[in-house]
Amino acid sequence: MRNFGAVGAKGAWHFSGNRTLRCNGNVTSGRHGHCFCRHCRTRTRNRFRCVSGNGSFQNEDFTNGHPSQPIMVLSELKMDLGFNGLSVLYHIARVLGQGGDLEKLMEEILEILEIHAGMNRGMISILSPDNSVLMVDAARGISEGEKRKGRYRLGEGVTGKVVATGKSILIPQIRNEPQFLNKTGARSSITGGNLAFLCVPIKVGETVIGALSVDRITDTDTQPDMLENELRFLEAIADIIAQGVDERRQNQARFAALEKENLELRATLEEMGKPSAMIGKSSLMREIFRQIGQVAPSPTSVLIRGETGTGKEIIARAIHNKSGVKEGPFVAVNCAALPESLLESELFGHEKGSFTGAVSQRIGRFEAASGGTLFLDEIGEMPMSAQGRLLRAIQEKEIQRVGGTNIVPVNVRLICATNRDLETDVKEGRFREDLYYRINVFTIVLPPLRNRGGGEVQALADHFIVKYCKVHNKSIKRLSTPAIDMLVAYHWPGNVRELENVVERAVLIATGDSIEGHDLPPSLQMKDLTEAGVRKDSFESLVAAYERELITDALKDSRGNQTEAATLLGTTKRIIQYKITKHNIDYMRFKR
Repeated sequence: MRNFGAVGAKGAWHFSGNRTLRCNGNVTSGRHGHCFCRHCRTRTRNRFRCVSGNGSFQNEDFTNGHPSQPIMVLSELKMDLGFNGLSVLYHIARVLGQGGDLEKLMEEILEILEIHAGMNRGMISILSPDNSVLMVDAARGISEGEKRKGRYRLGEGVTGKVVATGKSILIPQIRNEPQFLNKTGARSSITGGNLAFLCVPIKVGETVIGALSVDRITDTDTQPDMLENELRFLEAIADIIAQGVDERRQNQARFAALEKENLELRATLEEMGKPSAMIGKSSLMREIFRQIGQVAPSPTSVLIRGETGTGKEIIARAIHNKSGVKEGPFVAVNCAALPESLLESELFGHEKGSFTGAVSQRIGRFEAASGGTLFLDEIGEMPMSAQGRLLRAIQEKEIQRVGGTNIVPVNVRLICATNRDLETDVKEGRFREDLYYRINVFTIVLPPLRNRGGGEVQALADHFIVKYCKVHNKSIKRLSTPAIDMLVAYHWPGNVRELENVVERAVLIATGDSIEGHDLPPSLQMKDLTEAGVRKDSFESLVAAYERELITDALKDSRGNQTEAATLLGTTKRIIQYKITKHNIDYMRFKR
């Protein structure tokens, strides 16, 4: 970063960096093209030559094979500015010395320029990471909405031209300048008086990364040379803040890259975790797929929670199929379907003669699943007596058959599922606390179908139509609009399992090539009991909604042809056109 500092006994100022050195001493050439001031012994990083013979020296930048343009020295700035330049630099130096958030620093510098230099509506615009557009990064005296409007392409307007050319621009009166676009609209309410606009490039080396612009109110006493000097002073300020602006720009680029990488990773996890047997594009289901992708490769125990019919076993199979033991067996046990007397024998096996009816030795589900996955569905229904033996089998990875004394080692991936509130069961003593913490390592909570949105209800229904058309040798192509509305409006207490049964029934009943509302069971044509007696719409609005559904359905069948739609509905084209206009139906969207 270029900066100003006081040096020498005479209080002279020097500008360290690659631009200007001012001192009352003489210059002596140093090694490798460096120079030293004999008075203050300041060493510069570039070559200087005397431009006036009085100790003022101009940098010669030979990186491009030619000297740089002359830069005003600080003592001259102090004399020819409309404000105290040293005071402005002092306040800026104090702000930069305090450090802190870059955005706050930039805003404080713009505030200093406004208060101490009379430079209003200061704005720092930076190039986007792809260098295609300029965007306002920090601004003074304009609203957030106005900031969002301040976007410029390279070469567009004054600001875009400054960044494109790398050269400062001074407009003495913006009202007379057609290139001044006022995109933010911040100056629309300013009337009367003269307003100058100063815009300088912000550079890092030879690369332009943005622009610093300010407004300056002028009067009859304002000399053109003074505005030129203030423009050059603003160039020095741009040099001071260049490193901070560049750092902020790079941080934004890094954050954008991290965000893109995060989105790509999430998409990868979604793709990795999505079961082929599941339909779902909602944000809730995409999160489930990401969780499957995260946990499947590890041997961690998984607890799947959700209402009945949400697809817990499908999730468990997906985890197994994407795990390291996918070549091993997947053994499912419904703990609620087995009586207490048989559950332990089913899980751990038994020896011959261990109880009445045990006529031979039998291995349990733990042994059968060794080297694979054991899925314990409805684990919340497991009796307390079996929970203790299950806990030991999970912790020690070994079991004893019922009636036996031998220890049998087992190596299984355990996945459990429940629709119960296990936390409440633990508090009330119906489920062992130690077992709860053992199985609750990684939890996946499946959302009920009513929370997944109407789009997923329709997508699932279409999937089941295809499935059961093959099973029952039917040729149903779609759902009618009234049927879709009924499916979407229903609350689905049985979730996906209930939807599948409803669609299978409708496929069997339907006589045409579409499922109509009357093909659905009566339960879908009744209100939720919590809404019984509630009338949200008038009779006229309900009739209008039904007319709209009928006409929309006919337009779909006729691909937007109004004459054909009228024929299908047994009416005239004139009536159809009247109803289309009345109900504001866009028939063009059905044309193909």
